[in-house]
Amino acid sequence: MNATINPIAPQHLPIFIIAPGGVDVLMVIVAVFLVLAVLAVGLLFLRLHTLPERIAHKAHKLQFEIVAVLGLLALFTHMHIFWVAGLLLALIDIPDFGGTFNRMAGSLEKIAGIPPGKGADDVPDERAPIVAQSENVVEVPPTVTPYRLPKEQSHA
Repeated sequence: MNATINPIAPQHLPIFIIAPGGVDVLMVIVAVFLVLAVLAVGLLFLRLHTLPERIAHKAHKLQFEIVAVLGLLALFTHMHIFWVAGLLLALIDIPDFGGTFNRMAGSLEKIAGIPPGKGADDVPDERAPIVAQSENVVEVPPTVTPYRLPKEQSHA
């Protein structure tokens, strides 16, 4: 078959018009660019999405796990309020009340003459059932029902 140009076509064809059976270089370049662009936007989105978690991890925050869960919720539910809440929680420094209370408890143990960390050893845990050692019977602590006022009768 003879590959001649149509006489109606202009003599100088643009570069993106190719002969039949040839490789379309422009389409290959655009396909590679499109794949790279999609990967770059996806990576940018992932980096932006994990920003609160990286902030909380870098600052060694106590609430790191909560921020991570909020980030996962935002990712799977597409509700941006979880991401905003995680970002705010990552930026806020929550005070460590446990350390303060532990220091206060240690001071009170020192005043009472109890060895450090042994103050609550002889106090039974109220939530745990008491097991009698001789009979292997579990005694459940009694439950206290709150006093309720009788309901007023209303006329219909």
